[in-house]
Amino acid sequence: MIESMEPVAAKRRQLLCGMCALGLGAPALGQTPASNDPAASSPPQVGDFLTNAFGDKAGQPITVDELAVDQKQIFAFAQDPVSGLVRNGSRMHQLVLIRLDPATLTPGTLARSANGVVAYSGMCSHTGCDVTDWNADIMRFQCPCHESQFDPRDGARVVGGPAPWQLAALPLKEVDGKLAVAAPFEGRLGFQQPGLSPFGI
Repeated sequence: MIESMEPVAAKRRQLLCGMCALGLGAPALGQTPASNDPAASSPPQVGDFLTNAFGDKAGQPITVDELAVDQKQIFAFAQDPVSGLVRNGSRMHQLVLIRLDPATLTPGTLARSANGVVAYSGMCSHTGCDVTDWNADIMRFQCPCHESQFDPRDGARVVGGPAPWQLAALPLKEVDGKLAVAAPFEGRLGFQQPGLSPFGI
């Protein structure tokens, strides 16, 4: 007897969720190898540059101009501008970046942005999956595991799905065209498995 599609889809989501929580999701493919230096697991520091996390440009600084307005988010890590150390030793500090029309940002979001570019934790606050999806029709980040949605124009607040809190925001500034960290994370990092204690800080 052929198994119905609904249980198969549910099993697939459960597997994907577990893989993401363990750091085995698709975005990890092509990632710059994490350093053995303990400082690589430290959170982004003020003055750090942001670098591409994955793909052909992994490890390269990100400029404002290379990000098109209203296009899908990219993943990034912070990099010490002096030592060159990429802070990719913890998924807790993985970022999603997107460039938006500054006129569409709420005042608080605009204050944390750099020419419309905003940065948030790339880890869903529900079960820790990577926030890889982008719903272009309604301009929202979407988690592939349980379809939580976040509005990047309004502090990445939760606007759909089971995520218990918004994504932590990282204030940015522009330094010689490059994106840099302007202040520490604002908001709560980590995730909460339903029915369990929060994981993270």
